[in-house]
Amino acid sequence: MRLSYARNDIERLCGFKSKKLTMVNYVFTFIIGLLMSILFYSLLIPFYGKDITLIDMFFHGGTANRSSLPYYTVFLTFWSIAILIVKMLKLKNQRKAFELDILPEDPNFVLSPRTAREILDRIYLQVDQPSCYALLDRIDIALSNLKNLGNITGVSECLAGQASNDEDYLSNSYTILNGFIWAIPVLGFIGTVIGLSDAVGGFGKVVAKGADIEELKAALGGVTSGLSVAFETTLIALVLALIVQLFAKFVNNQEELFMDECADYCNRNIVAKMKNVNLNADENI
Repeated sequence: MRLSYARNDIERLCGFKSKKLTMVNYVFTFIIGLLMSILFYSLLIPFYGKDITLIDMFFHGGTANRSSLPYYTVFLTFWSIAILIVKMLKLKNQRKAFELDILPEDPNFVLSPRTAREILDRIYLQVDQPSCYALLDRIDIALSNLKNLGNITGVSECLAGQASNDEDYLSNSYTILNGFIWAIPVLGFIGTVIGLSDAVGGFGKVVAKGADIEELKAALGGVTSGLSVAFETTLIALVLALIVQLFAKFVNNQEELFMDECADYCNRNIVAKMKNVNLNADENI
């Protein structure tokens, strides 16, 4: 089996620069999010203007004079979804490293500086860019420094340190996404405030003119209808933010499981295969 990162990474396949682990290329996901937004509105347009509130609330203008903010809310939502989909595809590619035959099948195999070179050769024969895979990168770093580390404790600490670095990197990969999750409901609230301002402002003008009771009733009716439209932006934003948040939580959980599987693999197949002796006594790699 020959594992090629370039042929399995979605970003490289589409001609974009690939990021480490499951970090995404934001230009690539921006384009995907934009295309998804266009497709979404293309599906809604045939039903627009037919008194279907759930459809009309996503559009600007018309008799209700709706805000244009839902457009931005929808775009940020689909950009977020695009980020999460790409992360899932990149995670799927990372898991392919578990399918490789890295260690000899001999149950009596013992890991030493000499046999470590054999394992590294097996990795490079099967993978074109091992450093692009979290699991293989950990093994490569640990085995390449096996003689300098000296003992099982040193190798274990090296693997743990690399695991910590990977976890921090994955955590940082959610920085922009968390910003989007925060921004989506805020856009909804801004749209609601704008709608409230317009509705109350219109009522204030009627009151300032000294209108009679009938005119005030009509104006008040306009305020209440305006309020219902104003709260639509918050409704859209909160629902979309909830969807993105749940999806993000699912993907994050899958990444955490992957990190745990990498640590478990290294403990069972690298650390457990070493003799508890001073490795400096062995021959050079």
